[in-house]
Amino acid sequence: MNILIAGGGIVGQKITQALSKDHNVIVIEQEQALCEKIYSKYGAIAIQGDATNISTIREAGIEKIDYALGVMRYDVKNLVFSLLCKNFGIKNIFVRMRDPEYKAAYEIAGATNIGSAVDMLTQKFILDIQNPEIRRVTSLSDGKAEVSIVRIPHESSMINKSIKTVAENDKFPQDCIIAGLFDSTKDIFIVPRGNTLIEAGHQVFLVGSRDSITKAYKVLSK
Repeated sequence: MNILIAGGGIVGQKITQALSKDHNVIVIEQEQALCEKIYSKYGAIAIQGDATNISTIREAGIEKIDYALGVMRYDVKNLVFSLLCKNFGIKNIFVRMRDPEYKAAYEIAGATNIGSAVDMLTQKFILDIQNPEIRRVTSLSDGKAEVSIVRIPHESSMINKSIKTVAENDKFPQDCIIAGLFDSTKDIFIVPRGNTLIEAGHQVFLVGSRDSITKAYKVLSK
């Protein structure tokens, strides 16, 4: 895939590092030193220029881009970049949002994926304070779908119970599933079946809404 990244700062470089091995990544960055670093370190094409300038994004080959990512420092710049990408018919436009008040504007500008550092950090701190036993791996649509990992305490009444027995517990939420078990003592990942037993110290991978995972943990840990 052809991926255009507007912004060669820390975020832009991290994304470039992750994607440049398997995809054609082009970075637009105003600082020459950062352009040289990106090219020498990751082998990605780095164009010195302003990503809000139509001539610059044309030079980057905007007509052939599959994904456009605006991760510049300021929302105003990412907003203009998003508008330009929308004008060229880019279907996948990802933006880094600093100020949540820009969200509606980003949506109008054609952004299809909006990442808010403030929201993510706030939610992480709140959730980790309220439920420190639950380690969230990923979250979609503000908690409507999550993948989390919980450790089964040694005093749990669910130890040596089968997955089927746990799932049939009337307090275990129907919209949450046990997707995997990790046995740290044996260093193995277990794909659970109905007769698979839960053991003390197992790390359990739960998939469901934020609320259902919290309820599931209460059953697993009681």
